[in-house]
Amino acid sequence: MPMKKTLLPLLLASVRFLAQAQTPVPFTIKGTIGKLNAPAKVYLLRGTELLDSTTLNNGAFTFKGNTDRPKEVEVLVQRNGRLRNAFAGSANRTRIFLEPGPVVLTTPDSLPNARLKGSQLTTDYNQLIASQQPIRDKIAALGAEIQKATQQEIESPEFRQRLQPAFKAIGEDYKRSYAAFIRANPASWVSLDAMLGATGNVPQYAELAPLYNALSPALQQSTEGQRYGQMLTALKTVTIGAPAPDFTLPTPEGKPVSLADYRGKFVLVDFWASWCAPCRQENPNVAKAYNEYKNRNFDILGISLDLEKDRPKWLKALADDQLTWTQVWDLRGFEGDVARRYNVRGIPQNFLIDPSGKIVAVNLRGPELAATLARLLK
Repeated sequence: MPMKKTLLPLLLASVRFLAQAQTPVPFTIKGTIGKLNAPAKVYLLRGTELLDSTTLNNGAFTFKGNTDRPKEVEVLVQRNGRLRNAFAGSANRTRIFLEPGPVVLTTPDSLPNARLKGSQLTTDYNQLIASQQPIRDKIAALGAEIQKATQQEIESPEFRQRLQPAFKAIGEDYKRSYAAFIRANPASWVSLDAMLGATGNVPQYAELAPLYNALSPALQQSTEGQRYGQMLTALKTVTIGAPAPDFTLPTPEGKPVSLADYRGKFVLVDFWASWCAPCRQENPNVAKAYNEYKNRNFDILGISLDLEKDRPKWLKALADDQLTWTQVWDLRGFEGDVARRYNVRGIPQNFLIDPSGKIVAVNLRGPELAATLARLLK
């Protein structure tokens, strides 16, 4: 359907919904599964959160409740009536967008084949998913290649390094597909859920700003939209070219260390934690960069986001990973002042700061870290 014909109704619907000012409104999901009868249980999920459950009765089920805003949810059927293994993967599931009013779900056999009526947002979501099929084909091809490898090959650093460009390219493909959807559907609530996909787990100001500005005023004024607006404001203070916020944190021995102590050097401020598997996998690359450039006006300041109770695990990780550069600790983790000021919402995350104290690069990994340092410290 042409964009002009769909934009105005969606925008008006969003305005009507927002006018209710956080007041929960009723929703109904009615489903019919033709070839599946009892015993079976149907679950309504939001991520790993169980919202509701009901029993399948003669192939039919109903969910009723209230929602404060449209949101992506999942309907899942377990024939044995237990949710225990649902999060491990169940083929009999489908995603829809929960919104005010009725949604009717019908399928002759299983939920992946379900047809939905009464949900424009689900139609939007299906459009997004269909556009990403070529990316899923790439993932399947990459998975087939991994399946052919031996366990020894899979565990080797060389194997991971060889596949890293392919995984990175897939991630970029997904980000572009989400961004394209947002620009084409600025008034759809699906676009709000697509924002994170378009910017990744560690969003950057340059990526987020144009997408946020593309959203309709109604979406920007929603609760979720305001959260993204606040995130954008925070990101602007730590974008490339901005002065890095100063801070002081203690070392394992309790000695206070400030970022200002590194003025006059290039310094990589590296946020990580002992429990973060990707961080631990990246540590050898960080160590290699440190050992190569530590005598060329370069240093690293590691910031652990381990909580206070995990101090022993942090100290063990320092020893196990042989991290010899200065390490400090923000014992409140993501809720700590430094993590908040740098808008750290996922790790590993790092900021490369030049001798004048300005941020010159963010989230450098592996070969990209080495190449950037080689260029700046030649």
